[in-house]
Amino acid sequence: MSQQEGEQSDRKKYEFQKVIEDLKQYEGSGTQLVTIYIPEDKQVSDVVAHVTQEHSEASNIKSKQTRTNVQDALTSIKDRLRYYDTFPPDRGIVIFSGAIDTGGGQTDMVTKVLESPPDPVESFRYHCDSQFLTEPLEEMLGDKGLYGLIVLDRREANVGWLKGKRVEPVKSASSLVPGKQRKGGQSAQRFHRLRLEAIDNFYQEVAGMADDLFVPKRHELDGILVGGPSPTKDEFLDGDYLHHELDQKVLGKFDVSYTDESGLYDLVDAAQEVLADAEVMKDKKEMEEFFRELHEGDLATYGFEPTRKNLVMGSVDRLLLSEDLRKDVAVFECGDQEEYEFIDRRKQDPSHTCENGTEAEMTEREDAIEYLMNIAEQRGTETKFISTDFEKGEQLLNAFGGVAGILRYSTGV
Repeated sequence: MSQQEGEQSDRKKYEFQKVIEDLKQYEGSGTQLVTIYIPEDKQVSDVVAHVTQEHSEASNIKSKQTRTNVQDALTSIKDRLRYYDTFPPDRGIVIFSGAIDTGGGQTDMVTKVLESPPDPVESFRYHCDSQFLTEPLEEMLGDKGLYGLIVLDRREANVGWLKGKRVEPVKSASSLVPGKQRKGGQSAQRFHRLRLEAIDNFYQEVAGMADDLFVPKRHELDGILVGGPSPTKDEFLDGDYLHHELDQKVLGKFDVSYTDESGLYDLVDAAQEVLADAEVMKDKKEMEEFFRELHEGDLATYGFEPTRKNLVMGSVDRLLLSEDLRKDVAVFECGDQEEYEFIDRRKQDPSHTCENGTEAEMTEREDAIEYLMNIAEQRGTETKFISTDFEKGEQLLNAFGGVAGILRYSTGV
């Protein structure tokens, strides 16, 4: 994935995250908030037929208000579906529609359409409740990553992927390793040698499966996890069976009782702590570089206004934004210049006193992350979202306002 594609993906994820945060705050009186997940291979005409059927069945709802609200939501959904041809866009669409409570017995009709989510919509779902169904979307926006999985003992092995939070078993093998009890007629020494040869052959077969699966993706791999009983997994890793580039990607080995497909799921469970560390490792490296420049160099900038000025100058190499940043930027016209305020998203429009004493007029109010990312894109600056799941990530949010940057050159700003 190119830098540009990565930034577009980050932007889309952030836009989806904002919508989800809004949707989770909404509530309806009764089961009147409708959510529909539509996979890319589902014909739009089939969805329209389903919605029409639901509209008809909604006439049986006893509460007149709920009946009206549900039917209005379904009508709104049908109206939106008219914009699509035979099939939805790539990866599908999700539609939310319903009358949300606004207080004092009042409601407001809301309809949101999210096209091409980060991961494909896997199955058609129609959901009607007092809250919108956002969990499947939230899972798509959760921590991503591509990990190779290997579980083995001397009888069998399974190899697969961990993609985000989804385990995908891919290949399996069974061994011809004889049991520890030798058959009659063989010397103990000969039997032991044949058994070691069979074990070695099986380990080579497992490594071959892993190489076939993982080597083509080695530059995208975030790591490899190996599981099984002792000493099998230790023999496999210590024996240098894996391709040398894959061997460097092994994050850890874990005790796992089962080595069939279910063992892949057990391996992921056993490795949760290592996976969590791996997810934030890239963020930690960015923040370590930032703090190093802050204390020992001169290529760090932080805070909204200094970072904004450096962005406009084109001097920021990487823009560091806290994932938990929830601020707006208010832009004021002060005579022939602009001034800015960095404000809480929930705050009313602020009053502003211009530095030159002229009367301030607010000309724009925009989400801070989108505002800064727009400047970054125009200047060829890479944007990095930093988790708050570690100490320095928390410091970015709490001590530096959630906005910082690593500079291409020193500016003195």
